[in-house]
Order: sequence, then C-alpha cells, then structure tokens
Amino acid sequence: MNGTLSMAYLLAGVFFILSLGSLSSQETARKGNTYGIIGMAIAIIATIVSPAVTVYSVLVPAMIIGSAIGLWLAVRVEMTAMPQLVAMLHSFVGLAAVLIGWSGYLAPSIQHSGAEAAIHNTELYLGIFIGAITLTGSWIAWGKLQGKISGKPLILPFRHGLNTLAITASVVLLVCFVMSPLGTGAVFMLIAMTIIAGLLGIHLVAAIGGADMPVVVSMLNSYSGWAAAATGFMLGNDLLIITGALVGSSGAILSYIMCRAMNRSFISVILGGFGSAGGEVVEDEEYGEPITLTHDEAARYLNDADSIVITPGFGMAVASAQQIVAELTDKLRKQGKLVRFAIHPVAGRLPGHMNVLLAEANVPYDIVLEMDEINGDLANTDVVMVIGANDIVNPDAIEKPSSPIAGMPVLEVWKAQKCIVLKRSMATGYAGVQNPLFFKSNSAMLFGDAKESVQALVNKIT
Repeated sequence: MNGTLSMAYLLAGVFFILSLGSLSSQETARKGNTYGIIGMAIAIIATIVSPAVTVYSVLVPAMIIGSAIGLWLAVRVEMTAMPQLVAMLHSFVGLAAVLIGWSGYLAPSIQHSGAEAAIHNTELYLGIFIGAITLTGSWIAWGKLQGKISGKPLILPFRHGLNTLAITASVVLLVCFVMSPLGTGAVFMLIAMTIIAGLLGIHLVAAIGGADMPVVVSMLNSYSGWAAAATGFMLGNDLLIITGALVGSSGAILSYIMCRAMNRSFISVILGGFGSAGGEVVEDEEYGEPITLTHDEAARYLNDADSIVITPGFGMAVASAQQIVAELTDKLRKQGKLVRFAIHPVAGRLPGHMNVLLAEANVPYDIVLEMDEINGDLANTDVVMVIGANDIVNPDAIEKPSSPIAGMPVLEVWKAQKCIVLKRSMATGYAGVQNPLFFKSNSAMLFGDAKESVQALVNKIT
C-alpha cells in the first residue's frame, strides 16, 4: 500500500508541475488550473485511503466543513478582493505548519534518537518558525490590502537591528533546542521562538510600502511553500515536500522577477525594506488645478487618434469595467485604429491581476503588452487612456529621487500626445503619494465610475 501511495503522490506532483508550466502563459492558464485540480484530487483521495488515516469520524466532518467554506468564499469573492483572499489562505498554511509542528513535539508519533533526533527537531523548529512568519505576515498583508491598515511602510527606530536581533535570537534558540529537545526549558524555547517569529512576520510586512504589496503577496506564497516543505520533512510526507518545494521556489522566482521589473532589491523586500532609503510623502506640495474633460471631448480625442494605448489599473477592477473596455477596444479596432494595452508588472494588487481581467473579457492576447514592450513607443502614441491606475504611471518615480516610489519603473504615459485619465477622484494611489501626471498640460481628467465613463465613450464613438 505504501508503494501505491508513493506512486499516487508522485503522479500528483507531476500534475502540479504541469499546472505551474501551463499557468506561465495566458493561453494555457485554464489548462493549468485543470491540471492543478486533478493533482490535488489525486493527493486528497490517496491520503484518505492510506493506512495512516483511521479516524474518519474527525476527518470527514472537517473536510465537509472546509469544502463548504471554500466553496462559499470562491462563489462570493470579487476579483478585486482576490489578493486579500490569497493572503488569508497563505495564513492558513502558516497556521497549519505551526500547529503540526507543535503537535509533532508535544505528541510525537515516533521517538527519534541520535542524529535522527537532531534532524527531526531542526525540521520541526524550522516548520514552526517559517509558519509563524507566514501566519502573521499574511495577516498584515490582508489588513493592508483590505484597507484596515495603512499602506504606508511602518518605519521603526533601529528597525533593521530589530530584525537582526530577532533572527539571531531564533538561531540561538534553535541550537539550544536541538541540543536539549526534552529539557525542562525546551517548551519555553519553542514558545519564545514562536512569539519572536510572529512578531518578525508582522514587522517585515508592515515595513513594506503599499506600492510593493504585489511582491509581498508573491513572497508570502513562497513562505507558505517552504513552511509546507518543512512540515513534509517533519512528517516524512513526500507530497508535502514536493508541493512545498514547488510553491516555495516558484513564489521566490516570481518575487525576484517582479523585484527586477520594479527596480527593487529582492533582499530588501524580503527583509522588510532593508537597505532602501525610502522617501517621505509630501502632503502640502502645490500642483495647481487639473484639466477636466467631458465624455464628448474624450470621445473626440479617441475618434481623431490613429494609435491608442489603454493602461488599466486597480480602478478598472473595482468598477468591473473590463467587459465594456473590451467592447470599446473592439469598436476602435474595427475603425482601423491601432489599439494596445500597456500592463505594468504590479498593476492591481497581485501578479497578473490585469492580465486575468482582460483575458476574462476576451481581449486578444497579442495586443496586451508588458511595460518593457511598449514603454519605448508611448512617445509615438496619439492617446493614452489610463483607467484607474495611479502609482504605476507616476512621473515622480523617475523625476523625484525623494519620492517613496523613486526608482520604480513606470509606464511613461505622459510622453504621449494626449493622456486621458479616468478616475473617481483626485485621491492618491496605494503608495499614498500625489501623481503629477494629473496636472500636466497634455493630461486631462475624466471623473466618474470607470464602467459608466467607458460605456459613455462607447456610445459616442462614431
């Protein structure tokens, strides 16, 4: 039976690898989801029928309750709330790692000795440590994404020293715990480490600014994977090791790619902004009054343009405007106009947010271009239409070294002949800084709900 279980776990791992490979492309993403579902179904069924599972009176009700909650959340969650849901799901993985680690210590199923005991206790300790960081860090990420906590970075005095002290204390406790895992002070060592790791997770994520939150979500995904892998080593479960390593490594690679795209240091982000200068938000700077447009005027600009670039942001997701944007795109293209989309790597609140929305609206993949592909051509564009984006089109990232988003590559939409910005108000973006784009002479604001505004433009395009 153990051989059959191992083969089932191996097959599930193959489907997970196929899923990750397919999810790397918009064209094959749906197939990737199917592979992931098949792999998880195999893993669950194989685990349920394995000899190690005997208490079905506990397992079955727990699965029914968990499945009901998951289905309820999946049906109700809005696309705009998906990043918060992802952050909360990461916290569940962290909590599971902490609970399993503590359970493995307080009620071990196998007594180890010698070198095996040292390895096992190290795995147990690391599983709790990574799990606690993931748990509390995910809570803070959820709070920031949900608007319950300010998106501005928490800058404490001696903050890098506090992180270093916490990590050093955790390493010292690890050595002491492994040397004396059954001593009277071992439980207190684990308790102290769990508290330290929890506080470290809070501080690491709280110190990261709102503009970098998509990277944080990806980073927490990586943490949850490593927590699962550590738990797999502790339990001797091949599937947890495989899937944990896949999630951990893919999350880390995605975080690294996003950091490169944003000109951020990968080490800086995972250490809570370590080494970043960080700017100060200037609240009282005078920019003057923005130029405003009517729907008729905006439609005239679009009618007269030969080349149009649409830059979507989180505001498009909030307004659920992707379908009507796709309709506008189709109408303009039928007139022979060159219409393309400019996608920033961190547009929205999780990696690929805008790509998912546009794919949902059946926007052709070949006109959806990444920032590096289209930035150089924006100066040759007649009209750029910004829909609910803010920080990702902020000139201060390039022109103002003291800005909190300084150094972050942005879509240079202000270089176009005309820039139309669709927003509800003049409110700042998630980074909490004003955007000078709104006040430039070739920019104009079209205030209102994005979906209603785009619908009005569709009606007026001739």
